Amino acid sequence: MIEVILVTIFPVGFLMVLFGGGALFLRRNIEQDGKAPINRTLFYASKYSILLLWGAMVIQSWGINISVVEVPRFLQIIALFLWVSGFVLLYLGRFKMGNSFRLGTPKEETSLKVDGLFRLSRNPMYVGMYATIAASVLYTANPLIFLLGLFVIIVHQKIVLAEEEHMQKMFGQKYLDYCNRVGRYI
Repeated sequence: MIEVILVTIFPVGFLMVLFGGGALFLRRNIEQDGKAPINRTLFYASKYSILLLWGAMVIQSWGINISVVEVPRFLQIIALFLWVSGFVLLYLGRFKMGNSFRLGTPKEETSLKVDGLFRLSRNPMYVGMYATIAASVLYTANPLIFLLGLFVIIVHQKIVLAEEEHMQKMFGQKYLDYCNRVGRYI
């Protein structure tokens, strides 16, 4: 029972934080939706595909079997660890970014975050998202979930590269120095 609650509450809570934060941003005349840094269709297809991947993990935990093989318990436990760890990174990264958080590149000036989690990774939220995708793939053992996860990771690598280019233009040498100190992912 605790497993079902954990698997369900993390993505639901995170989506509430995202959409609730978006509403708060709008009240302060800040648009949370930035510019798609790559092809807009690919950008949004990959973002919404994450919801399908998370949904697959949730419904599998509810006992609706979408696996093509029986998943060994040790793989499920690894998946649960990745799931919780990934969402911890997503939550911490989101809160640390504060008003600088955008889906895409900001349309206005923001601040460069280089402390906290951002001392360990330039993209802790992407690391967290990748961990949740890996969790979903392991937990469901479904080849369609694997292919969808692969699509999301490939597209998000393109997004990260485009965002880094934007950051370099926005913050110049300060960002390049940061890149020399901190790895893209870990």
